[in-house]
Amino acid sequence: MNLKKLREEYRGSLKSSDTEEWFDLIFYRPIGFAWAVAARSLGIHPNAITIASIFIGIGAGVAFYFDNIWINLVGMFLLIWANSYDSADGQLARMTKQYSRLGRILDGVSSDIWFVAIYIAICMRENVTSEFFIAHKWAIWIIGLVAGICHAQQAAMADIYRQFHLFFLKGKGGSELEDAGALWKKYHELTWSRDFFGKLVMLFYANYTRTQERCTPEMQRLRRALSARYRESIPKEFSATFRAGSRPLMKYTNILSFNVRSWALFISILLLQMPWVYFAFEITVMNILLVYMVWRHELLCRRLRKEIE
Repeated sequence: MNLKKLREEYRGSLKSSDTEEWFDLIFYRPIGFAWAVAARSLGIHPNAITIASIFIGIGAGVAFYFDNIWINLVGMFLLIWANSYDSADGQLARMTKQYSRLGRILDGVSSDIWFVAIYIAICMRENVTSEFFIAHKWAIWIIGLVAGICHAQQAAMADIYRQFHLFFLKGKGGSELEDAGALWKKYHELTWSRDFFGKLVMLFYANYTRTQERCTPEMQRLRRALSARYRESIPKEFSATFRAGSRPLMKYTNILSFNVRSWALFISILLLQMPWVYFAFEITVMNILLVYMVWRHELLCRRLRKEIE
């Protein structure tokens, strides 16, 4: 394969220039593309890469349990490795057209499992370098639980806003935007006796999507208004208008995803040697960004809905 064709294939493996984060473009995406090319040559399925990332991410969590900087550095390396696989599975799926709903679900769950392991490891560490947490060991678990809940909400909102943007950029086929009603219909079509695993997965995924929709009421009103007026043929002018308003908000969806979160984790554990600072960062800074992002995006959806109504 010549260099020009390889470059074209690399660009085709990316989600979009609108939604890609700068650090991903200079670091994770090139590494992920190399993994994806190797996996394709070996006939490895994207879901296998996702599952491998889960075990590597759990290994990172175990390494963060120890109050030893060298072992913590191993944890940092493992987490970076896991995220490079998380990039590779999506790139491989786009390169080989191996899209599936199960793949999307696994991709979303994988990073959640990494951070569950990391949160538990931080809470179990003997040395949290704070007299308060040493005297009140239960407190770190409470704060860790709150941070974990906040993390899940931040990731869910970043995901749905990114998918909604991709819907207007690439159309229905280029986005993983779902409809909770359709998912529940699929769930009820499955039976526990014949499709136990599939029905269980659909139960969690439908609930996840319903939660996303409940937290984005103006977006859902806009979706219904678009469906009622245009059906499947949304005018290009409207799509361009939405993208122009949504594109500046994509940087917030990226901040609330992985890179900034991982940097805060590495700083709190490796430099400050105060793991609880990471939880504080999640609860304060990340939640402020979440509220601002939701507010801006919902205003955009409300304005555009009123225009078409």
